Amino acid sequence: MGKALTKETIESNTRGAPIEPTLIQEPADILPIHRKKVLFVTSELADLVKVGGLGDVSAALPRALSRYHWVRAMVPGYPQVINSGYPIQIIADLPGYAALPPCQIGRMTLEDGLTLYVVICPELYDRPGTPYGDSNGRDWPDNHIRFARFGLAAAALASGEVCPSWQPDLVHAHDWPAALTPAYMTWRGQHTPTVFTVHNLAYQGLCEMHCAVELGLPPEALGLDGVEFYGKLSFLKAGLTYADHITTVSKTYALEITAPEMGCGLHGLLSQRAENQQLSGFVNGIDKCWDPQTDSHLIQNFSAGEWEARHANTRYVEQLFGLQPSEGPLFAIVSRLVEQKGLDLLPGVIEQIIAGGGRLVVLGQGQPELEQMIAQLAQRFPEHVGFHRGFNEADARRMFAGSDFLLMPSRYEPCGLSQSYAQCFGSLPIAHRTGGLADTIEDDQTGFLFDEMTADSFAGAIERALNTYLLPPLLEAMRCMAMQAPQYWLQAAKPYAQLYHSLAEQSLFASLARPGRDQRTQSL
Repeated sequence: MGKALTKETIESNTRGAPIEPTLIQEPADILPIHRKKVLFVTSELADLVKVGGLGDVSAALPRALSRYHWVRAMVPGYPQVINSGYPIQIIADLPGYAALPPCQIGRMTLEDGLTLYVVICPELYDRPGTPYGDSNGRDWPDNHIRFARFGLAAAALASGEVCPSWQPDLVHAHDWPAALTPAYMTWRGQHTPTVFTVHNLAYQGLCEMHCAVELGLPPEALGLDGVEFYGKLSFLKAGLTYADHITTVSKTYALEITAPEMGCGLHGLLSQRAENQQLSGFVNGIDKCWDPQTDSHLIQNFSAGEWEARHANTRYVEQLFGLQPSEGPLFAIVSRLVEQKGLDLLPGVIEQIIAGGGRLVVLGQGQPELEQMIAQLAQRFPEHVGFHRGFNEADARRMFAGSDFLLMPSRYEPCGLSQSYAQCFGSLPIAHRTGGLADTIEDDQTGFLFDEMTADSFAGAIERALNTYLLPPLLEAMRCMAMQAPQYWLQAAKPYAQLYHSLAEQSLFASLARPGRDQRTQSL
């Protein structure tokens, strides 16, 4: 635990006075919409703190949306945020509520003009480890307090009481750590429209129902129509219940989670929201830095058709994993090694890959049993399988650029980004037809899909890939199509911009019909 933070110590950690963001002006061909003020509420922002894809999305999407709306973000005051070196101006002190301690709201501006609001509460956020747990991977036991405080602070900012000069027209909360934001706003009687994005339905933010007293939840919220979930209190369900609109990160995943098989016990609620046209799926974009012509991490840059230059990356990957050069295809896995990723299918296909002249390189870490399984494959087939435990950004990019095929047999994949990164760099993904993989890979055009979560079905897609490799004109044509397939964030942001505009306009019209607008109810 670091030293206690005060207003003085925070404001002394500066590089100058805060500045207002510089926003990109909307070109004439962009959506003809009126700009709205939008608040992003997220527990991760890749500029400062990142655990997974949420951090990437939360960093990229607000910037892409700046062509359409004025977007600011709110994050907890983790050490990585407080100690980032950016100036923080304290703009408000918020009182405690129930068991939630008091906090301060700070404001900081990143180098490119993105404004962040920071919830400063050292007793909750000034801790080592990840945003969610200690250095050993154990969740903090008071996460319900930590992220309820975060959500209530966001609700206060949305009401205008924190920063009267910048009251958002819409609030967009992300995943379970921010899910109480629309709930608190509802219980406080606030009418600002809300969007809640589910990045992975499996992470629900559960705690015991008796914690409702600590969080100050109103009695009417504790039933089946509120936050109760099989006897637990679910942060995620709160977001799904109280937000005006729900989005998730691909069209196929939005359909999948309305069915019992993928709905994690929430399919009934999600089906109802879908029937009311309040559930949408928008595929994530990727950053412009994923460009093989300019990426400084690559051994040699290349563009579509420059296959010899691309092959320099293949030679590097072979050397990195201790494999001899070969005329056969190179398969790659860049992944967390967890059950979701379906890598337990590997033993059933590895001999097929080797028999087809292929090699396999794996970069990742995760569950010990999966790490051990892959390590054993590398020991059994040392000339054909290489495994590096861990993750290195530069080597991951070189693997995308140097491999012929990327294996992604995920059981489920809300969106996935690795398949798009691979496509950008000319590696054809071989993936289970689920979630965002189904939305971003065109079978036998920009990659290969298989339908059943079995080794036989996976092997069928690998066989098609091996056959394609033997036909260089077809392989090169598919590579060229794949390199043009991914959408960048500027395009991916458009449906969000349209949704924000629609919800904000509906809210504006509704407010004109209301005789008054009390910001609080007697619930809170």
